[in-house]
Amino acid sequence: MKQHTIKQTVSVSGVGLHSGSDVTMTFNPAPVNHGVKFQRVDLEASPIVAADVNKVVSTNRSTTIQSGAASVKTVEHTLSALAGMGIDNVLIEINGPEAPILDGSNAKIIKIIEEAGIIEQDVDREYFEIEETISYKDEKTGAEFMAMPADTFQVTTMIDFDSPVLGHQYASLESIEDYKKEIGSARTFVFVHELEKLLDEGLIKGGDLDNAIVIADRSLKQDELDALAKKLGKPSVEVKKEGILNTVDLRYENEPARHKLLDLIGDLTLIGKPIKGKIVATKPGHTSNVVFAGMLKKAYMEQKKLRGKPKYDPNEPAIKNVVDIQKMLPHRFPFVLVDKIIELSAAHVVGIKNVTFNESFFQGHFPGNPVFPGVLQMEALAQTGGILALSTVPDPENWDTYFLKIDNAKFKAKVVPGDTMILKMELLAPIRRGIVQMQGTTYVGNKIVSEGELTAQIIRRNLND
Repeated sequence: MKQHTIKQTVSVSGVGLHSGSDVTMTFNPAPVNHGVKFQRVDLEASPIVAADVNKVVSTNRSTTIQSGAASVKTVEHTLSALAGMGIDNVLIEINGPEAPILDGSNAKIIKIIEEAGIIEQDVDREYFEIEETISYKDEKTGAEFMAMPADTFQVTTMIDFDSPVLGHQYASLESIEDYKKEIGSARTFVFVHELEKLLDEGLIKGGDLDNAIVIADRSLKQDELDALAKKLGKPSVEVKKEGILNTVDLRYENEPARHKLLDLIGDLTLIGKPIKGKIVATKPGHTSNVVFAGMLKKAYMEQKKLRGKPKYDPNEPAIKNVVDIQKMLPHRFPFVLVDKIIELSAAHVVGIKNVTFNESFFQGHFPGNPVFPGVLQMEALAQTGGILALSTVPDPENWDTYFLKIDNAKFKAKVVPGDTMILKMELLAPIRRGIVQMQGTTYVGNKIVSEGELTAQIIRRNLND
């Protein structure tokens, strides 16, 4: 799947739910790998705020992102619409502090995106693929999340407000292609008791019966209805069927659960990459959504770092065993630091080193707390790289490889007895005049324990041959 942006600039205007400010959002095409960014054109220098979970500063009834002095409130609906329509790259100019609530759903944003048109770009989309189950539970709210492996992006939400009116609800999206039909027009909702509190706190200044479903979760006396109507600037309000305030008809029987799914997609968009996996959420809310998104972002960054990690199956036969290795390399006990080669191509090699307590250097290196020396990790990488370098000559037994330099060496975690080191060496440039430049990475489990750029030279042992 390629990345996508919009064909042309389009705008939408409305009022901010919490601020009550009139605001216009203008969606502009953006280049590949740009991502989704908001630009506060009403502020000096028009600062930009990236849609990133690390930029979240508030989750009180909505999601707010901020960079420096520039913030944008209630971004979750807009982000959800973009994800639902498959937009990867867009610059959103906004002339106020909060995205417009519109009718409480994404129907209008979806419409203007369709009017703008969607174009495919020439770079592949990068996904966060869920490779193993990731779970989170918020003990305070009871919210629970699970991300599981799946071939496509799927989301299920379950809500329970312990309300006789709303009850248990469930919503599911099996394919992002169904977003417009199944999720995009689901409106935000609020209970009467929450509405009264929010109004008293000065929030939802832009709230209206036209942009939210208000659920009467308790019996209301006429004087309470009259007071509520006054706060909302309405001549009157009343409770109609299904406990919904006034004449609003539900678009779906489970519209609140669908809107919670809409919100969840928007908050998860803050990871910065589309997800390939199944998300199951019970009692989701913006705060727990963002915490879970942060967990997924961290898992994605680890996955990205480990994307080049070779897969090691000890049941698979070695390409070269230790006997073969000794025929190519001059090293002997106690200095053979590669046990076998499991991958070998013209541009890379992967070796295995099983670390045991019997290694001679453990007698003097951190006695009582055995740690595999970092310099020997570099040596193990060099020996592995030597197999790659010497595989380019017809008589490797007559050649040696010698270090010329090591650059950017980093040691990130301890290696101890019982660990299996996966040693990967990749050519950084074609071999010329016997000079070999390689990037080395050592893995233990799902961690990179060391890395560095190694340069060596292949030299014939007897120049008279």
